[in-house]
Amino acid sequence: MKHIKFQLTTLCFLILFSAYSQEKKKFKIHTIAFYNLENLFDTINDPNKFDEASPMMELKTNRTEIYKKKVHNMARVIADIGSETTQNSPVILGVSEVENREVLEDVVNDPLLLSKDYGIVHFHSPDARGIDVGMLYQKKLFTPLSTSSHELKIYEDTPRKRVYTRDQLLVSGKLEGEMIHILVNHWPSRSGGEARSRPKRVAAAKLCKHLVDSLQVIDPYAKIFIMGDFNDNPTNASVKDVLKAQKNKNAVGLKGIYNPMENLAKKGFGSNAYRDAWSLFDQVMVTKPLLEKDYSSFRFYKAGIFNKNYLISKKGQYKGYPFRSFSNGGFTDGFSDHFPVYVYVIKEIPQ
Repeated sequence: MKHIKFQLTTLCFLILFSAYSQEKKKFKIHTIAFYNLENLFDTINDPNKFDEASPMMELKTNRTEIYKKKVHNMARVIADIGSETTQNSPVILGVSEVENREVLEDVVNDPLLLSKDYGIVHFHSPDARGIDVGMLYQKKLFTPLSTSSHELKIYEDTPRKRVYTRDQLLVSGKLEGEMIHILVNHWPSRSGGEARSRPKRVAAAKLCKHLVDSLQVIDPYAKIFIMGDFNDNPTNASVKDVLKAQKNKNAVGLKGIYNPMENLAKKGFGSNAYRDAWSLFDQVMVTKPLLEKDYSSFRFYKAGIFNKNYLISKKGQYKGYPFRSFSNGGFTDGFSDHFPVYVYVIKEIPQ
């Protein structure tokens, strides 16, 4: 697994870029990220969810102690994402594989994150596994103005029956006074094989594209971040043909979508691994207005995969893979079977 190295030096949310003149411009920088928290379940049996099959509930002993470790490990990673560059944790973080709002409350109240004063956006989904998506945001920097959950209705072909999966989360609000929109996704898995399960992710992509279109009808210049665990790579049909996400900035039209993760995937980078093959299922995409060169408002700067050494397994059958939390029916004291992904946004500070 290759490691991404960014040659950035920053202090106190500022980065310095050399202009063509002798002067140096100053920029604010923020991290906007996504993280699959890998089965973040509590220790309470919810009669309305099939949580008995969760790795946490399958543990025979020490559930409470293990749950506290799992929560702390998630907080540790979240606190680190982007911090080397911004001196701050993500201003906005989309999450997946969380059981309920309560587990997110435990994460944001961990000592490593408490001072960040994260708010939470969460809706219950009808997912058969009992897992939801959600969003964390730093209250001092982002103000949500509208939140909504959008149900994905998909069916098995034979016999035709409903497949209950995750809703898609839409949050609109102001990042330091600027309107942005966040779409958090966790598309259907590849259970049964990629080809057989493909129509489910195509259907998820169509719902996601509908939500993007609905925002752009109101404002063609809407700044939209589309993030999540898509269970598809940047080159799969759901992303390329339905979302029509482009790998080159110059190819993105007015209402188009740019996917910086595609170029990372082509270089061999991944966020999760299966049978010795890397995939980049976790992605953050942005719409055209975030690509403009006028930095008087927030614009996209760079994308990356947060794959620090401590997040990588050092031994066993998953050596070299993301250091997962659960394996062989037990807790590993690891983190997640996915790496977080992120983008930086920057804004020029007037001199």
